[in-house]
Amino acid sequence: MVFAMLSHAAIAQDQTVIEIQSPVLVIDQDRLFAETRLGSRAQADFEAHAQALAAENQRIEAELIAREQELTELRPNTAPEEFRAMADEFDARVERIRSEQDEKARLLNRSREEARQNFFGEVAEIISEIVRDKGAVVVIDRRDVFLSADRIDITEEAIALVNEKLE
Repeated sequence: MVFAMLSHAAIAQDQTVIEIQSPVLVIDQDRLFAETRLGSRAQADFEAHAQALAAENQRIEAELIAREQELTELRPNTAPEEFRAMADEFDARVERIRSEQDEKARLLNRSREEARQNFFGEVAEIISEIVRDKGAVVVIDRRDVFLSADRIDITEEAIALVNEKLE
């Protein structure tokens, strides 16, 4: 019985060492970005731009569908050469618009990535402070870890500290 209690105490002691002095910590970068005020503002800004682009795409799609319907109605009463010219112009317009909208989407995604990079640049010193306080040497994103003890996850602490220091 005493041996069992001693071994339990040793396990508890080992867990304390892991919790306090683990050289490896994990963090959920997505949660950190989403659940801090700074990150959620950046995400909200991205979402607003994405919704505006989606609305623009829907408006353009409706215009193109209407023009396609016009062309369909004109076809029986239009000379083949004239109709071919209108159809070619329409196809070129569709391709140009598709290219323009794809570029807007690429730029939007690039700005989203830049916002995330800027965010992590701004919070790096705060995360470094947590790492120093815990005596760790590395922080790994939770997605890259197969299995870990919850005690080495600093996400909650990082969210609270970022909200405290960057507001």
